[in-house]
Amino acid sequence: MEIDLPALPPAERYKVLASLVTPRPIAWITTIDGLGRVNAAPFSFFNVFGSNPPLVAFAPGNRKATKNGEPAIPKDTARNIRENGEFVVHLLDEPLAEQMVNTSASLEPGEDELAAAGLTAVPAKTVSPPRIAEAPVALEGREHQTLEIGSNRMVVGIISHIYVRDGMINEEDWYLDVKKWAPVGRMASPDWYCRTESIFEIPRPK
Repeated sequence: MEIDLPALPPAERYKVLASLVTPRPIAWITTIDGLGRVNAAPFSFFNVFGSNPPLVAFAPGNRKATKNGEPAIPKDTARNIRENGEFVVHLLDEPLAEQMVNTSASLEPGEDELAAAGLTAVPAKTVSPPRIAEAPVALEGREHQTLEIGSNRMVVGIISHIYVRDGMINEEDWYLDVKKWAPVGRMASPDWYCRTESIFEIPRPK
């Protein structure tokens, strides 16, 4: 099978790309708007892209245009970052997966997704948006640049602080205890995810 990707409508391209390029980590992002109201939403076009400085990138798209003719507008995450430049990216394990998905619901701007999902907001260390207390990993960051290419939007940020659940990382050598971290991964569109308990090691050649 050969796929002429530019010939497909954008929605069909998304299905192909989001289903084949897997598993992807999930960025569960909190931001705040100009009134200090918290927004939380998940995105799986996401990863880290360097350590000096520590870079993170994710792609918060637009809300879909409505059948009533209302145009597509930036999602709350993108709008909030445009206004104040700060965010917290959370990574999650399986016990939080359903709550993460629940925060993707299309609520009205300003409605509290964390409260609706039964989650707890606690202060972050270096940025204004809170972190999710239940999440095992949180990356606090600030926008460095936002790239807009066609209808794509990619936020590139610099990580300023990391919260990690106690016991996951050895502070003597900074290596992860792989038995204590099994994040959820994003699989085929629209609703598939994966567990990561089954892993294997292949030492690099010297």
